[in-house]
Amino acid sequence: MSYIAHGRRAFAKGAVCLKTSCAVAFLCLLLPGVHLQLPPSVSPDKGGEGIQAALDSAGPGGAVILGAGTYMVHTPVTLRCANQTLSGMGSRTILRLADEANCPVVVLGSFTDNKNHPLTGLHLEGLVIDGNRLHQKKEIWKSLPDGAGVYNNGIDVWGTDRTTVENVTCAHCRSGGLVSTAGARRMNVRNFNAFDNQFDGLACYFTEDSSFTHLNLHDNLAAAISLDLNFNHNVIQDAVLADNDLGIFMRQSCDNIFNGVAIDHSRHHGVFMAETAVQSGSAWKLQPGSECIGNTFTNIEISHSGGKAFIINDAGCVQNKILDAQFRDNAQGGLFQAAANLVTFRQTATGGAKVRTAHPAL
Repeated sequence: MSYIAHGRRAFAKGAVCLKTSCAVAFLCLLLPGVHLQLPPSVSPDKGGEGIQAALDSAGPGGAVILGAGTYMVHTPVTLRCANQTLSGMGSRTILRLADEANCPVVVLGSFTDNKNHPLTGLHLEGLVIDGNRLHQKKEIWKSLPDGAGVYNNGIDVWGTDRTTVENVTCAHCRSGGLVSTAGARRMNVRNFNAFDNQFDGLACYFTEDSSFTHLNLHDNLAAAISLDLNFNHNVIQDAVLADNDLGIFMRQSCDNIFNGVAIDHSRHHGVFMAETAVQSGSAWKLQPGSECIGNTFTNIEISHSGGKAFIINDAGCVQNKILDAQFRDNAQGGLFQAAANLVTFRQTATGGAKVRTAHPAL
């Protein structure tokens, strides 16, 4: 079965147009005396090692094209030079993590020196990542000198600027689908599909000024979207989040915009907004600075949750807005607030957000 066809809300199978190749071919027809070099291609039998060798050879600004087939990955395929592009042929290009590799499949950026020298202009497009989670023994691949862990995710984005991920599917990962961290900025994720991941479909930490559009995140064992540790000034738009444990989990997230989000059949709650609780002796205390403040949810529909539609769990989460909302058939009701007037809430008479179907990603 195609990975894209998996699940009752998976994206329709399609194709990605290799615009660069077409443009080069057209120029060669017009200018027969001019010899333009196509980006290097890597065949599936070369595996992840062959992809890495081609990327390293291409260097800054280089591009690598993958063919149709399954590439076995034993160590992370890493884009570690500025303005690199790795592209495949849509649902026909699969990067599959080898048994007991226990590592990320693709890394965009560097695990060190991200803040002072972020890599810019990385581009990943048109492929499927299969994390092979049932044949991985652990979630954490390794620990960095500062104590941060590198997890067994489909895509790790580490401290990059202006990274683009489009027309990509992450499935069956031992940890998360796509995870951004370490000061990722101005990222553009579009037409992204994630399902059957051990934890979250999309998780973002220390991520700012980024855009996430046309998302289909379903059947993940934890949240469709998990946001924490300074997820600020971002936009999540036109997303279908279905059959996850939670639709959206968020802490320490400020001034974000959520527009056109449909959350359906969460096993627990639709949206869970909270502060971070830390243990102090025998008691738990809320950590200052971990509040969710100034977030706006517009045209949002939450239906058939096993718990509540929307929970604001802690009184420090203030100045949030829920506008043009429809909450229906949630087992424990609609909006819950830890204190009065934490949120501006407007539920439309017609029910707010319309039920959406998944967007074809590939």
